[in-house]
Amino acid sequence: MLGVYVHIPFCQSRCRYCDFFSTTLLGRREEYVRALLAEIGPEPYQPDTIYLGGGTPSLLDTDAIRQILSAIGTRNAREVTIEVNPGDVTPDKASKWIAAGVNRVSMGIQSFQDELLRIIGRRHTAGEARNAITLLREAGIRNLSIDLMYGLPRQTEAMWQADIAEAIQTGAEHVSCYCLSYEEGTPLWQARERGEIQETDEETENNMYDYLCDALRQAGYEHYEVSNFARPHFRAVHNSNYWNDTPYIGFGAGAHSYDGKRRFWNPSDLNTYIRAALARDLLREEEVLTDEQKRMERIMLSLRTREGVAADILSTDSIAKAEQLTVENLLRKQNEHYTATQAGLHILNRITEQLI
Repeated sequence: MLGVYVHIPFCQSRCRYCDFFSTTLLGRREEYVRALLAEIGPEPYQPDTIYLGGGTPSLLDTDAIRQILSAIGTRNAREVTIEVNPGDVTPDKASKWIAAGVNRVSMGIQSFQDELLRIIGRRHTAGEARNAITLLREAGIRNLSIDLMYGLPRQTEAMWQADIAEAIQTGAEHVSCYCLSYEEGTPLWQARERGEIQETDEETENNMYDYLCDALRQAGYEHYEVSNFARPHFRAVHNSNYWNDTPYIGFGAGAHSYDGKRRFWNPSDLNTYIRAALARDLLREEEVLTDEQKRMERIMLSLRTREGVAADILSTDSIAKAEQLTVENLLRKQNEHYTATQAGLHILNRITEQLI
């Protein structure tokens, strides 16, 4: 199984928490697409999954989306995802995305509270998010994923509970939820450093996470990865590639690829990428992984999933530690796999450090 990721770095404005590679130079979209098509090349890959991420892929012209997907090849793709901003969704765009091969939409809502959206610098409103969901459903999207965030400045537990209730009410097939991280240098990090906002305390964040897990499980969602919840048969197939050690190819500025032995990536600079891709002279940096590095990554990523980490890839010393963590109700053992309990999910990084 092969997955293809395409990075579309354009944003109309930057969210205050984001440190991903992105640009607001929207006038360069056309030449970027030409560079992408040059990098992809003339022969379709026909992968199992395709993911258009960013940035904001919904800022591209629909014909550009069609050209990109056609170049990659959607014939064998069981899942073709596009990330969208709620404010970009229109009936025409939605229908043309579907015509191009898209069958899954991932929408960054983050919150249904306008006050919180303003604080984190999102350019859409809660009303636009609700309208976008309606438009996507009317267009025929039957696999919708929405992103939410918790631990936001001035976000109360009651606000979070209301967001979860509305997310469930939308009927979204997939929900991804992330705790706000203050990345150094971002506007939100700077505001915290100046004392303009306060970081949510750890106890409140843990309460929010526990409520999230309980509410979505009760609503019929499977908690299949630390931050991801899906209705039956709607796990994110493409993202599961990353957790299951499956090779994938990345196209676009800053995109990463993995062939099972090496990890390699494109330059995270718009000018450098466009010039090199158009000249068919794209130099990628790479890292060759040792067997031990692969084993450690496998442990780290497996522990994030519902299936957990297989005992047979753990050392004798790590198995002894895992057994002790089981006694402490931080791990559970089933079918020769160790998985994190709800209490263990709160300290997953520490558990991972013990086992690798």
